[in-house]
Amino acid sequence: MRHAAEGLISRVADCCLWFGRYVERAESMARQLQATLSLALDGELAPRQCWQPAIVVAGEEVRFRARAGEAAFADGEAVQDALVWDEDCPVSLRRSVAAARENARAIRDVVSGDAWEVINELYIWLGSPEARREWTAHRDGFYRRVRAATQLCLGLLRSTMLHDTALDFIWLGVLLERIGQAARLLDVHHVAFAETDPAHRVVETALWLALLRAVSGLEPFMKAHAGQVTGATVARFLVSERRFPRSVAYCVRSAYERLCAIRPPSEPSLPGGQSLDRLRALDEWLRVLPPTTGGDPTAMHEALTHIVGETAAICDTIGVELLGYDPPRAAAASPVEG
Repeated sequence: MRHAAEGLISRVADCCLWFGRYVERAESMARQLQATLSLALDGELAPRQCWQPAIVVAGEEVRFRARAGEAAFADGEAVQDALVWDEDCPVSLRRSVAAARENARAIRDVVSGDAWEVINELYIWLGSPEARREWTAHRDGFYRRVRAATQLCLGLLRSTMLHDTALDFIWLGVLLERIGQAARLLDVHHVAFAETDPAHRVVETALWLALLRAVSGLEPFMKAHAGQVTGATVARFLVSERRFPRSVAYCVRSAYERLCAIRPPSEPSLPGGQSLDRLRALDEWLRVLPPTTGGDPTAMHEALTHIVGETAAICDTIGVELLGYDPPRAAAASPVEG
């Protein structure tokens, strides 16, 4: 079958897209857990306030409660163990790295040798006693190593591969994953802040700073806003700041440009038209999103819910139009994961 806008066979395009998604997912998980660990050590928040949002953002609240019990939401070790090592958790760091490696292995003639070596070495290291020792003795260093490896892999993809359809699909996967992660993270934090004592300004600021660290956005935010940390400014920055490469608006626009390269708008006979239209519509919707939305928790929740839902729908339509999925199949699992 040769969907993928006639550029790649659908199986190869599918593995490319999911390779990008899984590498980004692993990097994001390591970054979020590292930021949460730092926040928990600060001592201003109850353990549950720190660790439960990490489970909720991962979409594992129901499964984690059934497996570990209600009290485990306040247990940082239990949360980290589930989101790093649990083979039954579909978004755990170890499982994401394994899935990225398997998708890359399936397309070894497409992915550059340098990028393959990095993700393969990370996979082997995570299965080694050395990784467990690092995890036990130096947790922050463990997360830094995972982040460094995944970021190196992403950088090598851009610098050692032909900039052709295969890389377009990999980077489309990275961007779609990044959109969903950023929107869910911001939405969950809004809920957490609503439960915080409004008079406790120091705690609220610490939470916003932790959120910025979780998306590698602290330094660029401070440069853009001169250190004025408020809920409204952080929310606007993470949703609408088109100069920041992890903001929702930047990633949506970039994903649209990647899909245009795969399936040009000027060629309506090619598959992918609905996916392209939905990405363009989401980009235009973000452009007219009122600046005041960031200061209104209800309006922000509705906006973020729309972004998450529309991104999931776009992933589904890409799967059907370009990757050969049957319509009932959700785009939540790669060909490797099943």
